[in-house]
Amino acid sequence: MKLTWARAVCSHPALSGVSRAHFGELFAELARPWEAARQSALRAARGGPRRRAEGAGRKPKLVFFERLLVTLVHLRHQLPHAVLAELFAVDRSTVSEAIREVRPLLAARGFAVPDRAGLRLKTLEDVFAYAEAEGVELRMDGAETQVRRPQAGRPGRRAFVSGKRRQNTIKTTTFSDGQGRMLLSGAVRPGRMHDQTALRTEGIAEQFRTRPMVKARVDSGYQGLAKEFPDQVSAPPKKPADEACDGDKYAWQEARRRQSSARICVEHTNAELRQWAPLRRFTGRRDTYAETHLAIAGLVSDRSAQRATRRQASTELVLVRDAAC
Repeated sequence: MKLTWARAVCSHPALSGVSRAHFGELFAELARPWEAARQSALRAARGGPRRRAEGAGRKPKLVFFERLLVTLVHLRHQLPHAVLAELFAVDRSTVSEAIREVRPLLAARGFAVPDRAGLRLKTLEDVFAYAEAEGVELRMDGAETQVRRPQAGRPGRRAFVSGKRRQNTIKTTTFSDGQGRMLLSGAVRPGRMHDQTALRTEGIAEQFRTRPMVKARVDSGYQGLAKEFPDQVSAPPKKPADEACDGDKYAWQEARRRQSSARICVEHTNAELRQWAPLRRFTGRRDTYAETHLAIAGLVSDRSAQRATRRQASTELVLVRDAAC
């Protein structure tokens, strides 16, 4: 009875972070890859094919349904493994094993594409190819997540100290379309690295060169990209000098306001990620953050891709009747 109660409670969207319909889709999508990975691990442990009949031997304490459920609840609220183990009446190591098995499957799913069921984006090249084919103007923005402070004396410790937040952070970059629907979130780098440097290490300059039709709106942290690709990357204008006339200052304020209004949607996309506890303050091992971030971002993209596309009305003048009449 206790296990049935735990399954019913944890499957609620308030705990799992996904609707029950979405959970069913995830279960159908990941059950086969999980079973294949499990059989491969068992074969490697045995050193060859199985010798007993199918179904014989020790049964897993948590079936895949429960393993997926445990992983989603942990990703949503960052509950300790011991708490989840108590809910499902298993040992703590069983919960840890379940999360280690399911989290990579969620991270490898990629990002859902609006109005393109079954198509998923996984790399920066995929995003630029999609933007070029669909005529999408990209929005880019960086975000930082606080992480545990590295041990004293550990090499590279200063790399995680953010100059902006004065904390130990990990930095990521999010791409969205003009409606704030997530297309990609990644480029995981230590918090001390600049937003623009993190993207350049991912090869974004080469993508702009090979796809000159793709355009993007960015904030002032990407002024270098805007200067290198003025016809493709739009950044806020530089502030005029103090001795500039009032007209120039007003024009700068208006241009900055319009730029911020056009790219605020990617800020909302980052805010959706912050609804998941690990991306507000990550308390796990830093070497698992990238996998955790990709797993959560993929789930968020599934929900954002379902939002209907808003079509902008055309302002082109059309003749109502023939001028010769």
